[in-house]
Amino acid sequence: MRSSLFVRLLPLSLALFAVGTDGFVIAGLLPAIARDLAVGIPAAGQLVTAFALAFAVSAPVLGAATSSLDRRTTMLIGLAGFSVGNALTALGPSYPVVLGARVFTALGAGLIGAAAFSTAAAIAPPERQGRALATVMGGLSISMALGLPAGTLIGATDWRVTLWVVTAIGLVAAAGVAFGVPAVSLPSTSLRARLRPLREPAVLGMLAVTLLALAGTHVLYTYIGPALEGATGGSGTALTVVLFAWGIGNVAGNALGGALSDRYAPRRVVLAGLVAAALVLAVAPVAVGGFVTAVVWAVGWGVFVSMPIVPQQHRLVAHAPDATPVLLGLNNSAIYAGVAAGGALGGILQQAVPVTLLGIAGAVLSAIGAALTQATGVRRGRPPARTAGRGGHRGHRTR
Repeated sequence: MRSSLFVRLLPLSLALFAVGTDGFVIAGLLPAIARDLAVGIPAAGQLVTAFALAFAVSAPVLGAATSSLDRRTTMLIGLAGFSVGNALTALGPSYPVVLGARVFTALGAGLIGAAAFSTAAAIAPPERQGRALATVMGGLSISMALGLPAGTLIGATDWRVTLWVVTAIGLVAAAGVAFGVPAVSLPSTSLRARLRPLREPAVLGMLAVTLLALAGTHVLYTYIGPALEGATGGSGTALTVVLFAWGIGNVAGNALGGALSDRYAPRRVVLAGLVAAALVLAVAPVAVGGFVTAVVWAVGWGVFVSMPIVPQQHRLVAHAPDATPVLLGLNNSAIYAGVAAGGALGGILQQAVPVTLLGIAGAVLSAIGAALTQATGVRRGRPPARTAGRGGHRGHRTR
């Protein structure tokens, strides 16, 4: 039974691995893309911004439009668009064509995430839903630890090769979904219903924290290749090592954030992560001066920028358990809106300051997110109770 469920979840995890790799690997390939398409680094960086913005805006709209379809069909539509978009990106002869292809790819990616998580929750028995969701989320975590540096290394000679590899992974995931995942039908929801939680100030505050946290990260990360040229000497292999260190930090930070959220109020964990991330980003201009310091710094950066993700989800679930799918979908859009905002801001700022100073801007955004987190405590409702695993009630925790 358990092995059967794991086999059915693998295609979903693989799909998210492809989306995670595709969504962020462009940052590691930026110098090569800029040279090949004859544009500046800031313009090349807007490929990341366009993808993230299209994802953030289209995900709730397309989710509502396809809510009457079974989740497997939605996944296959998303994976088809995702694979075609990546193929078009790899074939794109000019910057406008590649930019349009990235937007098209994002439309498919926006359908994949929500459908994958809702499918996992639906096909798993109640006592295994948490582990099922963690298995699917593992695809994203692994993409950060392995997909990004591997994609950067593969694309060191030709960035287009990386996009072909991602296309192939998307097609394999589509085959796995078609033949290994059962059809799952869920109640359809309108776009208006999906956006209704945005009327609540508490929800808006939490989503704003998510946006600021990701913007603080990606104002620098989008341009991490140029920012690390002093530490890597322009070596693709050295950049891969730093990205791998960042990915390992992300995996550790996700695990740490989840563990701490089981012991402390999720809001406190989010606050701690954002404050620590602000401090790490503030020292970026010094840390990226040498290869060894850059690797150590990247691990710490990865830990603290990923630490708030799981507790932010906990806060939203605790706020309105009955609206969990909608709130998590909005949070996913806020994540990519933050990626887009960070990439756009980084592109503007580096016209006036050295790219290594973008970490300072990221520190400011993270600090603002921390201040907003402090201001968005429990205002109404009863906080969820937690029960200790070994004997005893731990009492109530706030969001």
